[in-house]
Amino acid sequence: MVVDIQICQKKLNNVYILAANVSLEYEKTEVHSAFYFSTPEQRERLVASERALCDQKCQQIVDFKNKVCEGTDKSFLLVNLKGIDPICLDILAKAGIMGLRRAKRRNMERLTLACGGRAVNEVTDLSLEDLGYCDKVSEEELGDDKYTFVEGCKNPKSCTVLIKGPNEHTVAMIKDAARDGLRSVTNTYNDKCVVPGGGAFEIFLHQKLYEFSDSVKGKAKMGVRAFADSCMIIPKVLAENSGYDMQDAIIMLCDEAKATNVPVGLNLTELGCMSPENQGVFDNYVVKKQFLNIGPTLAQQLILCDEILSAGKKMNKGPTGENDPVQMGGMPGM
Repeated sequence: MVVDIQICQKKLNNVYILAANVSLEYEKTEVHSAFYFSTPEQRERLVASERALCDQKCQQIVDFKNKVCEGTDKSFLLVNLKGIDPICLDILAKAGIMGLRRAKRRNMERLTLACGGRAVNEVTDLSLEDLGYCDKVSEEELGDDKYTFVEGCKNPKSCTVLIKGPNEHTVAMIKDAARDGLRSVTNTYNDKCVVPGGGAFEIFLHQKLYEFSDSVKGKAKMGVRAFADSCMIIPKVLAENSGYDMQDAIIMLCDEAKATNVPVGLNLTELGCMSPENQGVFDNYVVKKQFLNIGPTLAQQLILCDEILSAGKKMNKGPTGENDPVQMGGMPGM
């Protein structure tokens, strides 16, 4: 969480957290207006009236903090979506309240999910249910930015993963890897099942489709076998990326699968076969399901495009097989 921070302390323990969307600074009116005074006393009264509303809100937060933290070892943190002016920051600091201003909306939403409580839009009727809680809050500098770490949440529904690297490319690669890993875990949790990886599923599917093609007659047999051969692209790419010969790897996997009749995957450490179940190599069920559904559909659409292009060329030809003069820019009969 990156925020503009003005605090009296750098670290807090056993922290109550109040997420608020309340303006604690003097705001200009929406219409043009001005105050006129003739004596210094009138000016002081005008300034005091302008500050009265902000000071009242700030004092209500201080009173609420004293109510929930008095006689305990608890501390208090205010995270505000809007601004906090220096006078209010000074009042909060004297009361021992850490104030964070202009927090991002997405961070405010995550804060309530991580620490509990709820975001409030006014400070008149605050209760203990409005507060979140964590064990530790600290400010740290990483590079040119300041980060506020909220740690030790009791029942978090959200968390932040901090990724550090020597350059932007490395950070982007780590970020993509972390996102892919989290998506894989989510898919596994939703599917309640996994599929043997390392090309084992594709090898098994290839063999079953070839066995099924023996019962198909006509040109459909060629289509079934073409689809079976296309499924082998996964183990072929695995072998190529590992620096092995694709043909040797595919032949070895097919022979081993026929001999053992169990799922067999490609060992990427050294050219050989391995059991995905024993090695803990699995793929997501939903991913395999999607590529089996999308692959034939895309192939069908590509073939349809070829047919449309071929039909368009035939339409541009005249009855004698020559180009239509109208299409060439001439007039009929010329």
